[in-house]
Amino acid sequence: MAKQNVAEQFVDILVRAGVRRMYGVVGDSLNPVVDAIRRTPSLDWIQVRHEEVAAFAAGAEAQITGELAACAGSCGPGNLHLINGLYDAHRSMAPVLALASHIPSSEIGLGYFQETHPDRLFRECSHYSELISNPEQMPRLLHTAIQHAVGRGGVGVVALPGDIASRPAPAKAAQTALVTSRPTVRPGDAEVDALVKMIDQAERVTLFCGSGTAGAHAEVMQFAERIKSPVGHALRGKEWIQYDNPYDVGMSGLLGYGAAYEATHECDLLILLGTDFPYNAFLPDDVKIVQVDVRPEHLGRRSRLDLAVWGDVRETLRCVAPRVRPKADRRFLDKMLKKHADALEGVVRAYTRKVEKHVPVHPEYVASVIDELADEDAVFTVDTGMCNVWAARYLTPNGHRRIIGSFSHGSMANALPQAIGAQFTDRNRQVVSLSGDGGFSMLMGDFLTLVQYDLPVKVIVFNNSSLGMVELEMLVSGMPSYGTTNKNPDFAAIARAAGAFGVRVEKPKQLTSALKDAFRHKGPALVDVVTDPNALSIPPKISADMVAGFALSAGKIVLDGGVGRMLQMARSNLRNVPRP
Repeated sequence: MAKQNVAEQFVDILVRAGVRRMYGVVGDSLNPVVDAIRRTPSLDWIQVRHEEVAAFAAGAEAQITGELAACAGSCGPGNLHLINGLYDAHRSMAPVLALASHIPSSEIGLGYFQETHPDRLFRECSHYSELISNPEQMPRLLHTAIQHAVGRGGVGVVALPGDIASRPAPAKAAQTALVTSRPTVRPGDAEVDALVKMIDQAERVTLFCGSGTAGAHAEVMQFAERIKSPVGHALRGKEWIQYDNPYDVGMSGLLGYGAAYEATHECDLLILLGTDFPYNAFLPDDVKIVQVDVRPEHLGRRSRLDLAVWGDVRETLRCVAPRVRPKADRRFLDKMLKKHADALEGVVRAYTRKVEKHVPVHPEYVASVIDELADEDAVFTVDTGMCNVWAARYLTPNGHRRIIGSFSHGSMANALPQAIGAQFTDRNRQVVSLSGDGGFSMLMGDFLTLVQYDLPVKVIVFNNSSLGMVELEMLVSGMPSYGTTNKNPDFAAIARAAGAFGVRVEKPKQLTSALKDAFRHKGPALVDVVTDPNALSIPPKISADMVAGFALSAGKIVLDGGVGRMLQMARSNLRNVPRP
Protein backbone atom coordinates (compact mmCIF):
# COMPACT_ATOMS: atom_id res chain seq x y z
CA MET A 1 0.00 0.00 0.00
CA ALA A 2 1.33 3.43 -0.94
CA LYS A 3 2.28 5.60 2.01
CA GLN A 4 -0.11 8.43 2.85
CA ASN A 5 0.96 12.02 2.48
CA VAL A 6 0.02 14.71 4.98
CA ALA A 7 -2.89 15.97 2.86
CA GLU A 8 -4.43 12.49 2.72
CA GLN A 9 -4.01 12.04 6.45
CA PHE A 10 -5.56 15.49 7.01
CA VAL A 11 -8.61 14.47 4.97
CA ASP A 12 -8.94 11.16 6.81
CA ILE A 13 -9.05 12.97 10.15
CA LEU A 14 -11.78 15.31 8.86
CA VAL A 15 -13.84 12.33 7.74
CA ARG A 16 -13.45 10.70 11.17
CA ALA A 17 -14.64 13.98 12.71
CA GLY A 18 -17.86 13.75 10.68
CA VAL A 19 -17.10 16.40 8.04
CA ARG A 20 -19.00 15.67 4.82
CA ARG A 21 -18.15 18.71 2.71
CA MET A 22 -15.38 21.24 2.41
CA TYR A 23 -16.30 24.57 0.80
CA GLY A 24 -13.66 26.61 -0.96
CA VAL A 25 -11.80 27.74 -4.08
CA VAL A 26 -8.94 25.58 -5.36
CA GLY A 27 -5.45 26.92 -5.94
CA ASP A 28 -1.68 26.39 -5.62
CA SER A 29 -0.88 25.60 -1.98
CA LEU A 30 -4.32 24.07 -1.44
CA ASN A 31 -4.10 21.66 -4.38
CA PRO A 32 -2.67 18.65 -2.48
CA VAL A 33 -5.61 18.68 -0.06
CA VAL A 34 -8.17 19.14 -2.83
CA ASP A 35 -6.63 16.24 -4.72
CA ALA A 36 -6.89 14.09 -1.60
CA ILE A 37 -10.57 15.03 -1.32
CA ARG A 38 -11.06 14.07 -4.98
CA ARG A 39 -9.96 10.55 -4.07
CA THR A 40 -12.10 10.36 -0.91
CA PRO A 41 -15.71 9.27 -1.68
CA SER A 42 -17.03 10.24 1.77
CA LEU A 43 -15.92 13.89 1.54
CA ASP A 44 -17.12 16.32 -1.15
CA TRP A 45 -15.32 19.39 -2.39
CA ILE A 46 -17.85 22.21 -2.89
CA GLN A 47 -16.52 24.74 -5.37
CA VAL A 48 -17.76 28.27 -4.69
CA ARG A 49 -16.87 31.49 -6.50
CA HIS A 50 -15.61 33.43 -3.46
CA GLU A 51 -14.01 32.13 -0.27
CA GLU A 52 -16.19 34.39 1.89
CA VAL A 53 -19.13 32.37 0.62
CA ALA A 54 -17.31 29.18 1.61
CA ALA A 55 -17.03 30.30 5.22
CA PHE A 56 -20.64 31.51 5.41
CA ALA A 57 -21.86 28.25 3.86
CA ALA A 58 -19.87 26.14 6.31
CA GLY A 59 -21.19 28.21 9.22
CA ALA A 60 -24.78 27.72 8.07
CA GLU A 61 -24.29 23.98 7.63
CA ALA A 62 -22.92 23.77 11.16
CA GLN A 63 -25.89 25.71 12.54
CA ILE A 64 -28.38 23.44 10.78
CA THR A 65 -26.75 20.13 11.70
CA GLY A 66 -25.02 21.02 14.96
CA GLU A 67 -21.99 19.16 13.60
CA LEU A 68 -18.53 20.19 12.42
CA ALA A 69 -18.34 21.79 8.96
CA ALA A 70 -15.27 22.85 7.00
CA CYS A 71 -14.00 25.44 4.54
CA ALA A 72 -10.67 26.23 2.94
CA GLY A 73 -8.74 28.93 1.13
CA SER A 74 -5.44 28.92 -0.72
CA CYS A 75 -2.45 30.92 0.46
CA GLY A 76 -2.54 34.66 1.05
CA PRO A 77 -5.54 36.36 -0.61
CA GLY A 78 -7.42 33.07 -0.90
CA ASN A 79 -7.67 32.28 2.79
CA LEU A 80 -7.86 35.96 3.70
CA HIS A 81 -11.26 36.03 1.95
CA LEU A 82 -12.55 33.53 4.53
CA ILE A 83 -12.27 35.93 7.42
CA ASN A 84 -15.67 37.64 7.30
CA GLY A 85 -17.63 34.40 7.17
CA LEU A 86 -15.46 32.94 9.92
CA TYR A 87 -16.18 35.92 12.16
CA ASP A 88 -19.86 35.24 11.65
CA ALA A 89 -19.55 31.51 12.35
CA HIS A 90 -17.49 32.16 15.46
CA ARG A 91 -19.93 34.70 16.88
CA SER A 92 -22.79 32.32 16.10
CA MET A 93 -20.99 29.51 18.00
CA ALA A 94 -21.06 27.36 14.85
CA PRO A 95 -18.38 24.62 14.88
CA VAL A 96 -16.26 25.23 11.78
CA LEU A 97 -12.79 23.99 10.85
CA ALA A 98 -11.01 26.35 8.46
CA LEU A 99 -7.98 25.28 6.47
CA ALA A 100 -5.78 28.24 5.55
CA SER A 101 -3.20 26.82 3.18
CA HIS A 102 0.15 28.62 3.24
CA ILE A 103 3.19 29.52 1.14
CA PRO A 104 6.20 27.13 1.06
CA SER A 105 7.43 26.60 4.60
CA SER A 106 11.01 27.59 3.71
CA GLU A 107 9.80 31.03 2.57
CA ILE A 108 7.71 32.04 5.58
CA GLY A 109 8.90 35.35 6.98
CA LEU A 110 10.82 36.38 3.85
CA GLY A 111 8.20 38.47 2.05
CA TYR A 112 7.37 35.71 -0.43
CA PHE A 113 4.68 36.10 -3.13
CA GLN A 114 1.21 36.17 -1.52
CA GLU A 115 2.69 35.86 1.98
CA THR A 116 0.45 36.56 4.96
CA HIS A 117 0.48 35.04 8.44
CA PRO A 118 -2.85 33.19 8.72
CA ASP A 119 -2.06 31.74 12.14
CA ARG A 120 -2.04 35.34 13.39
CA LEU A 121 -4.76 36.79 11.15
CA PHE A 122 -7.53 34.46 12.31
CA ARG A 123 -6.89 34.54 16.05
CA GLU A 124 -9.61 37.06 16.81
CA CYS A 125 -12.27 35.05 14.97
CA SER A 126 -11.37 31.61 16.32
CA HIS A 127 -10.80 29.63 19.49
CA TYR A 128 -7.63 28.18 17.99
CA SER A 129 -5.37 29.23 15.11
CA GLU A 130 -1.99 27.56 14.58
CA LEU A 131 0.61 26.80 11.91
CA ILE A 132 1.68 23.27 11.00
CA SER A 133 5.44 23.43 10.51
CA ASN A 134 6.25 19.72 10.09
CA PRO A 135 4.37 16.52 9.18
CA GLU A 136 4.70 14.94 12.64
CA GLN A 137 2.86 17.89 14.17
CA MET A 138 -0.18 17.74 11.87
CA PRO A 139 -2.41 15.04 13.41
CA ARG A 140 -2.30 16.36 16.96
CA LEU A 141 -2.62 19.97 15.85
CA LEU A 142 -5.63 19.22 13.63
CA HIS A 143 -7.22 17.18 16.44
CA THR A 144 -6.75 20.14 18.77
CA ALA A 145 -8.33 22.56 16.31
CA ILE A 146 -11.34 20.25 15.92
CA GLN A 147 -11.72 19.85 19.70
CA HIS A 148 -11.75 23.64 20.10
CA ALA A 149 -14.32 24.15 17.34
CA VAL A 150 -16.72 21.45 18.55
CA GLY A 151 -16.08 21.64 22.28
CA ARG A 152 -16.24 25.40 22.66
CA GLY A 153 -18.57 26.16 19.76
CA GLY A 154 -16.88 28.31 17.12
CA VAL A 155 -13.97 28.29 14.71
CA GLY A 156 -10.70 26.35 14.69
CA VAL A 157 -8.09 27.35 12.08
CA VAL A 158 -5.18 25.33 10.77
CA ALA A 159 -2.53 26.92 8.53
CA LEU A 160 -0.86 24.30 6.34
CA PRO A 161 1.97 25.08 3.88
CA GLY A 162 1.47 23.37 0.54
CA ASP A 163 4.87 21.70 0.55
CA ILE A 164 4.23 20.10 3.93
CA ALA A 165 0.83 18.87 2.71
CA SER A 166 2.67 16.94 -0.03
CA ARG A 167 5.21 15.28 2.26
CA PRO A 168 4.91 11.72 3.59
CA ALA A 169 2.71 11.46 6.68
CA PRO A 170 4.04 10.10 9.97
CA ALA A 171 4.09 6.31 9.93
CA LYS A 172 2.11 5.80 13.14
CA ALA A 173 -0.16 8.76 13.73
CA ALA A 174 -2.16 8.45 16.93
CA GLN A 175 -5.88 7.70 16.43
CA THR A 176 -7.03 10.26 18.96
CA ALA A 177 -10.69 10.16 19.98
CA LEU A 178 -12.53 13.25 18.78
CA VAL A 179 -15.17 15.34 20.50
CA THR A 180 -18.48 14.99 18.65
CA SER A 181 -20.85 16.93 20.92
CA ARG A 182 -20.83 19.37 23.80
CA PRO A 183 -21.82 18.36 27.34
CA THR A 184 -24.55 20.00 29.35
CA VAL A 185 -23.40 22.39 32.05
CA ARG A 186 -25.15 22.41 35.42
CA PRO A 187 -24.78 25.47 37.66
CA GLY A 188 -23.32 25.13 41.15
CA ASP A 189 -25.54 24.54 44.16
CA ALA A 190 -24.82 27.99 45.58
CA GLU A 191 -26.04 29.71 42.40
CA VAL A 192 -29.14 27.51 42.25
CA ASP A 193 -29.96 28.32 45.89
CA ALA A 194 -29.47 32.04 45.30
CA LEU A 195 -31.63 32.07 42.16
CA VAL A 196 -34.47 30.18 43.86
CA LYS A 197 -34.40 32.68 46.73
CA MET A 198 -34.48 35.70 44.42
CA ILE A 199 -37.42 34.31 42.42
CA ASP A 200 -39.39 33.49 45.56
CA GLN A 201 -38.85 37.02 46.88
CA ALA A 202 -39.81 38.75 43.60
CA GLU A 203 -43.37 39.76 42.82
CA ARG A 204 -42.90 40.46 39.10
CA VAL A 205 -40.47 38.30 37.11
CA THR A 206 -39.71 38.61 33.39
CA LEU A 207 -37.79 36.09 31.27
CA PHE A 208 -35.79 37.43 28.32
CA CYS A 209 -34.54 34.68 26.02
CA GLY A 210 -31.81 34.30 23.41
CA SER A 211 -30.41 31.53 21.22
CA GLY A 212 -29.20 29.72 24.33
CA THR A 213 -32.79 28.54 24.85
CA ALA A 214 -32.44 26.18 21.86
CA GLY A 215 -33.67 22.79 23.02
CA ALA A 216 -35.22 24.26 26.17
CA HIS A 217 -38.62 25.43 24.89
CA ALA A 218 -40.62 23.08 27.10
CA GLU A 219 -38.59 23.97 30.19
CA VAL A 220 -38.99 27.73 29.60
CA MET A 221 -42.75 27.42 29.10
CA GLN A 222 -43.18 25.31 32.24
CA PHE A 223 -41.06 27.73 34.24
CA ALA A 224 -42.98 30.77 32.95
CA GLU A 225 -46.24 29.14 33.96
CA ARG A 226 -44.90 28.31 37.42
CA ILE A 227 -43.76 31.86 38.16
CA LYS A 228 -46.38 33.67 35.99
CA SER A 229 -43.73 35.42 33.93
CA PRO A 230 -44.00 37.23 30.59
CA VAL A 231 -41.45 35.94 28.06
CA GLY A 232 -39.63 38.27 25.68
CA HIS A 233 -36.84 37.44 23.28
CA ALA A 234 -33.91 38.76 21.31
CA LEU A 235 -33.78 38.23 17.55
CA ARG A 236 -31.63 35.10 17.82
CA GLY A 237 -34.08 33.68 20.35
CA LYS A 238 -37.11 34.10 18.08
CA GLU A 239 -37.00 30.71 16.37
CA TRP A 240 -36.53 28.86 19.66
CA ILE A 241 -38.99 30.57 21.99
CA GLN A 242 -41.77 32.44 20.19
CA TYR A 243 -43.85 29.50 18.95
CA ASP A 244 -46.51 27.86 21.16
CA ASN A 245 -45.83 30.54 23.75
CA PRO A 246 -48.86 31.84 25.70
CA TYR A 247 -46.55 34.18 27.63
CA ASP A 248 -45.04 35.91 24.58
CA VAL A 249 -44.58 39.70 24.81
CA GLY A 250 -42.45 40.17 21.70
CA MET A 251 -38.92 41.28 21.02
CA SER A 252 -36.71 44.02 22.39
CA GLY A 253 -33.97 45.94 20.60
CA LEU A 254 -33.90 48.21 17.58
CA LEU A 255 -36.15 45.85 15.65
CA GLY A 256 -38.36 45.24 18.65
CA TYR A 257 -42.13 45.15 18.84
CA GLY A 258 -44.84 44.55 21.38
CA ALA A 259 -44.38 44.79 25.14
CA ALA A 260 -40.94 43.23 25.61
CA TYR A 261 -39.44 46.58 26.53
CA GLU A 262 -42.11 47.27 29.19
CA ALA A 263 -41.88 43.73 30.56
CA THR A 264 -38.13 44.03 31.10
CA HIS A 265 -38.41 47.45 32.74
CA GLU A 266 -41.53 47.08 34.89
CA CYS A 267 -40.55 43.81 36.58
CA ASP A 268 -38.58 43.65 39.82
CA LEU A 269 -36.51 40.64 38.65
CA LEU A 270 -35.27 40.19 35.08
CA ILE A 271 -33.80 36.79 34.16
CA LEU A 272 -31.70 36.73 30.99
CA LEU A 273 -31.74 33.20 29.60
CA GLY A 274 -29.05 32.26 27.09
CA THR A 275 -28.71 35.69 25.56
CA ASP A 276 -25.71 37.88 24.91
CA PHE A 277 -28.08 40.69 23.88
CA PRO A 278 -25.70 43.48 22.82
CA TYR A 279 -27.94 46.53 23.09
CA ASN A 280 -27.55 47.45 26.74
CA ALA A 281 -29.45 50.69 26.21
CA PHE A 282 -32.60 48.55 26.07
CA LEU A 283 -31.86 46.81 29.37
CA PRO A 284 -33.04 48.31 32.67
CA ASP A 285 -30.66 49.67 35.27
CA ASP A 286 -33.05 49.85 38.22
CA VAL A 287 -34.24 46.23 38.60
CA LYS A 288 -32.50 43.09 39.82
CA ILE A 289 -30.94 41.11 36.95
CA VAL A 290 -29.88 37.47 36.75
CA GLN A 291 -28.08 36.07 33.73
CA VAL A 292 -27.86 32.37 32.85
CA ASP A 293 -25.33 31.44 30.16
CA VAL A 294 -23.23 28.44 29.17
CA ARG A 295 -20.33 30.76 28.37
CA PRO A 296 -19.01 32.40 31.53
CA GLU A 297 -17.34 35.21 29.58
CA HIS A 298 -20.80 36.42 28.57
CA LEU A 299 -21.94 36.92 32.13
CA GLY A 300 -22.22 40.57 33.07
CA ARG A 301 -20.58 42.06 30.01
CA ARG A 302 -23.78 43.82 28.87
CA SER A 303 -25.36 44.93 32.12
CA ARG A 304 -24.91 45.01 35.87
CA LEU A 305 -25.80 41.63 37.39
CA ASP A 306 -27.11 40.74 40.80
CA LEU A 307 -26.44 37.05 40.12
CA ALA A 308 -24.37 35.30 37.46
CA VAL A 309 -25.31 31.67 36.76
CA TRP A 310 -22.91 29.56 34.71
CA GLY A 311 -24.93 26.79 33.09
CA ASP A 312 -26.96 25.95 30.04
CA VAL A 313 -30.58 27.05 30.15
CA ARG A 314 -32.27 23.66 30.11
CA GLU A 315 -30.19 22.16 32.92
CA THR A 316 -30.46 25.33 34.99
CA LEU A 317 -34.25 25.40 34.75
CA ARG A 318 -34.42 21.70 35.55
CA CYS A 319 -32.48 22.42 38.73
CA VAL A 320 -34.38 25.56 39.70
CA ALA A 321 -38.01 25.05 38.66
CA PRO A 322 -38.96 22.24 41.08
CA ARG A 323 -37.63 24.26 44.03
CA VAL A 324 -39.36 27.55 43.20
CA ARG A 325 -42.65 28.24 44.97
CA PRO A 326 -45.45 28.48 42.36
CA LYS A 327 -46.86 31.99 42.05
CA ALA A 328 -50.63 32.48 41.95
CA ASP A 329 -50.73 36.20 41.18
CA ARG A 330 -50.69 36.70 37.41
CA ARG A 331 -51.65 40.38 37.34
CA PHE A 332 -48.24 41.43 36.01
CA LEU A 333 -48.28 38.75 33.32
CA ASP A 334 -51.81 39.64 32.22
CA LYS A 335 -50.97 43.33 32.15
CA MET A 336 -48.01 42.68 29.85
CA LEU A 337 -50.03 40.37 27.58
CA LYS A 338 -52.63 43.08 27.15
CA LYS A 339 -49.99 45.73 26.48
CA HIS A 340 -48.43 43.43 23.90
CA ALA A 341 -51.72 42.90 22.06
CA ASP A 342 -52.55 46.63 22.20
CA ALA A 343 -49.11 47.54 20.85
CA LEU A 344 -49.46 45.15 17.93
CA GLU A 345 -52.97 46.42 17.19
CA GLY A 346 -51.48 49.91 16.89
CA VAL A 347 -48.70 49.10 14.47
CA VAL A 348 -50.46 46.57 12.29
CA ARG A 349 -52.68 49.25 10.76
CA ALA A 350 -49.68 50.77 9.00
CA TYR A 351 -49.23 47.54 7.11
CA THR A 352 -52.85 46.87 6.21
CA ARG A 353 -53.67 50.20 4.53
CA LYS A 354 -54.08 49.61 0.76
CA VAL A 355 -51.24 47.12 0.84
CA GLU A 356 -52.52 45.08 -2.08
CA LYS A 357 -52.62 48.14 -4.33
CA HIS A 358 -49.48 49.93 -3.22
CA VAL A 359 -46.78 50.37 -5.88
CA PRO A 360 -43.87 49.90 -5.32
CA VAL A 361 -44.77 46.81 -3.33
CA HIS A 362 -44.72 47.02 0.46
CA PRO A 363 -41.84 44.82 1.69
CA GLU A 364 -44.01 43.91 4.69
CA TYR A 365 -46.51 42.39 2.28
CA VAL A 366 -43.79 40.40 0.55
CA ALA A 367 -42.55 38.96 3.84
CA SER A 368 -46.07 38.06 4.99
CA VAL A 369 -46.86 36.20 1.76
CA ILE A 370 -43.54 34.33 1.95
CA ASP A 371 -44.41 33.30 5.51
CA GLU A 372 -47.81 31.99 4.40
CA LEU A 373 -46.53 30.07 1.38
CA ALA A 374 -43.28 28.63 2.73
CA ASP A 375 -43.06 25.06 3.99
CA GLU A 376 -43.63 24.26 7.64
CA ASP A 377 -40.01 23.10 7.95
CA ALA A 378 -38.43 25.73 5.70
CA VAL A 379 -35.01 27.20 6.40
CA PHE A 380 -34.90 30.98 6.00
CA THR A 381 -31.60 32.79 5.57
CA VAL A 382 -31.85 36.51 6.12
CA ASP A 383 -29.66 39.37 4.93
CA THR A 384 -28.54 41.99 7.43
CA GLY A 385 -30.39 45.31 7.17
CA MET A 386 -34.07 45.75 6.46
CA CYS A 387 -34.50 42.01 5.78
CA ASN A 388 -33.79 41.55 9.50
CA VAL A 389 -36.83 43.72 10.19
CA TRP A 390 -39.08 41.65 7.95
CA ALA A 391 -37.77 38.38 9.38
CA ALA A 392 -38.27 39.59 12.94
CA ARG A 393 -41.85 40.63 12.28
CA TYR A 394 -43.23 38.30 9.66
CA LEU A 395 -41.52 34.91 9.72
CA THR A 396 -43.52 32.69 12.03
CA PRO A 397 -41.52 30.05 13.91
CA ASN A 398 -43.17 26.74 14.71
CA GLY A 399 -40.44 24.55 16.17
CA HIS A 400 -39.52 23.09 12.78
CA ARG A 401 -38.53 26.13 10.74
CA ARG A 402 -35.06 27.64 11.04
CA ILE A 403 -34.10 31.31 10.72
CA ILE A 404 -30.42 31.98 10.13
CA GLY A 405 -28.73 35.33 9.64
CA SER A 406 -25.68 37.32 10.58
CA PHE A 407 -27.45 38.34 13.77
CA SER A 408 -24.34 38.70 15.93
CA HIS A 409 -21.71 39.76 13.38
CA GLY A 410 -24.04 41.91 11.26
CA SER A 411 -22.41 41.31 7.88
CA MET A 412 -23.99 42.23 4.59
CA ALA A 413 -24.38 39.55 1.90
CA ASN A 414 -24.78 36.59 4.25
CA ALA A 415 -28.14 35.22 3.11
CA LEU A 416 -27.24 33.67 -0.26
CA PRO A 417 -24.02 32.00 1.02
CA GLN A 418 -25.78 30.66 4.10
CA ALA A 419 -28.57 29.29 1.89
CA ILE A 420 -25.95 27.31 -0.04
CA GLY A 421 -24.70 25.62 3.12
CA ALA A 422 -28.22 25.02 4.41
CA GLN A 423 -29.39 23.44 1.15
CA PHE A 424 -26.45 21.04 0.92
CA THR A 425 -27.53 19.47 4.22
CA ASP A 426 -30.84 18.39 2.66
CA ARG A 427 -31.77 18.94 -0.99
CA ASN A 428 -35.41 18.10 -0.24
CA ARG A 429 -35.86 20.74 2.45
CA GLN A 430 -37.06 24.14 1.30
CA VAL A 431 -34.45 26.88 1.72
CA VAL A 432 -35.49 30.50 1.17
CA SER A 433 -33.01 33.37 1.05
CA LEU A 434 -34.44 36.77 2.00
CA SER A 435 -31.86 38.95 0.26
CA GLY A 436 -31.59 42.70 0.12
CA ASP A 437 -30.55 44.12 -3.24
CA GLY A 438 -27.33 45.45 -1.68
CA GLY A 439 -26.43 42.17 -0.02
CA PHE A 440 -27.36 40.04 -3.01
CA SER A 441 -25.36 42.12 -5.47
CA MET A 442 -22.30 42.08 -3.18
CA LEU A 443 -21.81 38.30 -3.57
CA MET A 444 -24.08 37.75 -6.57
CA GLY A 445 -21.42 35.69 -8.35
CA ASP A 446 -22.25 32.72 -6.14
CA PHE A 447 -25.75 32.52 -7.55
CA LEU A 448 -23.80 30.56 -10.16
CA THR A 449 -22.97 28.03 -7.44
CA LEU A 450 -26.68 27.32 -7.11
CA VAL A 451 -26.85 26.69 -10.84
CA GLN A 452 -23.67 24.61 -10.96
CA TYR A 453 -24.89 22.21 -8.27
CA ASP A 454 -28.59 22.58 -9.15
CA LEU A 455 -29.36 23.58 -5.60
CA PRO A 456 -33.08 24.37 -5.29
CA VAL A 457 -32.59 27.51 -3.16
CA LYS A 458 -35.29 30.15 -3.61
CA VAL A 459 -33.78 33.65 -3.55
CA ILE A 460 -36.25 36.47 -2.89
CA VAL A 461 -34.63 39.85 -3.58
CA PHE A 462 -36.18 42.80 -1.73
CA ASN A 463 -35.17 45.31 -4.39
CA ASN A 464 -35.66 48.86 -3.12
CA SER A 465 -32.54 50.16 -4.93
CA SER A 466 -31.08 51.40 -1.69
CA LEU A 467 -29.20 50.45 1.45
CA GLY A 468 -32.34 50.92 3.52
CA MET A 469 -30.99 50.37 7.02
CA VAL A 470 -28.05 52.70 6.37
CA GLU A 471 -30.45 55.38 5.16
CA LEU A 472 -32.42 54.95 8.38
CA GLU A 473 -29.27 55.28 10.47
CA MET A 474 -28.31 58.47 8.65
CA LEU A 475 -31.75 60.01 8.99
CA VAL A 476 -32.01 59.21 12.69
CA SER A 477 -28.57 60.78 13.19
CA GLY A 478 -29.73 63.97 11.46
CA MET A 479 -27.74 63.35 8.27
CA PRO A 480 -29.09 63.40 4.73
CA SER A 481 -28.80 59.98 3.12
CA TYR A 482 -25.74 59.81 0.87
CA GLY A 483 -24.08 56.96 -0.99
CA THR A 484 -26.99 54.63 -0.32
CA THR A 485 -28.65 54.44 -3.75
CA ASN A 486 -28.14 51.41 -5.98
CA LYS A 487 -28.68 51.38 -9.73
CA ASN A 488 -29.82 47.81 -10.12
CA PRO A 489 -30.30 45.58 -13.15
CA ASP A 490 -33.23 43.23 -13.62
CA PHE A 491 -32.01 40.50 -11.27
CA ALA A 492 -34.56 38.04 -12.65
CA ALA A 493 -33.14 38.45 -16.14
CA ILE A 494 -29.66 37.73 -14.78
CA ALA A 495 -31.01 34.57 -13.12
CA ARG A 496 -32.57 33.40 -16.39
CA ALA A 497 -29.35 34.15 -18.28
CA ALA A 498 -27.51 31.96 -15.77
CA GLY A 499 -29.89 29.07 -16.43
CA ALA A 500 -32.15 29.42 -13.39
CA PHE A 501 -35.81 30.32 -12.91
CA GLY A 502 -36.26 34.10 -12.66
CA VAL A 503 -39.29 36.34 -12.39
CA ARG A 504 -39.66 40.05 -11.65
CA VAL A 505 -42.54 41.43 -9.57
CA GLU A 506 -43.48 45.10 -9.83
CA LYS A 507 -47.13 44.99 -8.65
CA PRO A 508 -48.67 43.34 -5.58
CA LYS A 509 -51.13 41.29 -7.64
CA GLN A 510 -48.18 39.51 -9.31
CA LEU A 511 -46.54 38.46 -6.05
CA THR A 512 -48.42 35.35 -4.92
CA SER A 513 -48.32 33.59 -8.27
CA ALA A 514 -44.63 34.47 -8.74
CA LEU A 515 -43.71 33.03 -5.34
CA LYS A 516 -45.80 29.89 -5.91
CA ASP A 517 -44.11 29.33 -9.28
CA ALA A 518 -40.67 29.80 -7.73
CA PHE A 519 -41.41 27.50 -4.81
CA ARG A 520 -42.74 24.79 -7.18
CA HIS A 521 -39.68 25.01 -9.42
CA LYS A 522 -37.37 22.02 -8.89
CA GLY A 523 -34.09 23.94 -9.24
CA PRO A 524 -32.70 27.32 -8.17
CA ALA A 525 -35.09 30.23 -8.50
CA LEU A 526 -34.98 33.99 -8.02
CA VAL A 527 -37.88 36.38 -7.49
CA ASP A 528 -36.90 40.03 -7.93
CA VAL A 529 -39.51 42.14 -6.09
CA VAL A 530 -39.41 45.91 -6.58
CA THR A 531 -40.21 47.17 -3.08
CA ASP A 532 -40.97 50.56 -1.58
CA PRO A 533 -37.80 52.22 -0.19
CA ASN A 534 -39.99 54.42 2.05
CA ALA A 535 -41.80 51.54 3.71
CA LEU A 536 -40.65 52.42 7.23
CA SER A 537 -42.12 55.39 9.05
CA ILE A 538 -39.82 56.62 11.80
CA PRO A 539 -41.28 57.52 15.21
CA PRO A 540 -41.46 61.32 15.52
CA LYS A 541 -39.39 61.70 18.71
CA ILE A 542 -36.12 60.14 17.60
CA SER A 543 -33.08 62.37 18.02
CA ALA A 544 -29.48 61.86 16.96
CA ASP A 545 -28.22 60.99 20.44
CA MET A 546 -30.65 58.06 20.62
CA VAL A 547 -28.50 55.98 18.27
CA ALA A 548 -25.19 54.35 19.18
CA GLY A 549 -24.56 51.79 16.47
CA PHE A 550 -27.76 49.77 16.59
CA ALA A 551 -28.53 50.59 20.22
CA LEU A 552 -31.47 52.95 20.34
CA SER A 553 -31.75 54.24 23.88
CA ALA A 554 -35.39 55.26 23.73
CA GLY A 555 -38.53 54.11 22.03
CA LYS A 556 -40.61 51.15 23.04
CA ILE A 557 -41.75 50.33 19.53
CA VAL A 558 -38.92 51.63 17.43
CA LEU A 559 -39.81 50.88 13.84
CA ASP A 560 -43.42 51.28 12.78
CA GLY A 561 -44.90 48.73 10.42
CA GLY A 562 -46.80 45.48 10.42
CA VAL A 563 -46.16 42.47 12.57
CA GLY A 564 -47.76 39.69 10.55
CA ARG A 565 -49.37 36.78 12.34
CA MET A 566 -47.94 37.84 15.70
CA LEU A 567 -51.04 39.96 16.29
CA GLN A 568 -53.18 36.85 15.92
CA MET A 569 -50.93 35.05 18.41
CA ALA A 570 -51.20 37.91 20.88
CA ARG A 571 -54.97 37.94 20.60
CA SER A 572 -55.03 34.21 21.27
CA ASN A 573 -52.91 34.64 24.37
CA LEU A 574 -55.32 37.25 25.70
CA ARG A 575 -57.87 34.48 26.08
CA ASN A 576 -55.84 33.35 29.07
CA VAL A 577 -56.34 36.69 30.82
CA PRO A 578 -59.20 36.48 33.35
CA ARG A 579 -62.00 38.99 32.77
CA PRO A 580 -63.07 41.14 35.74
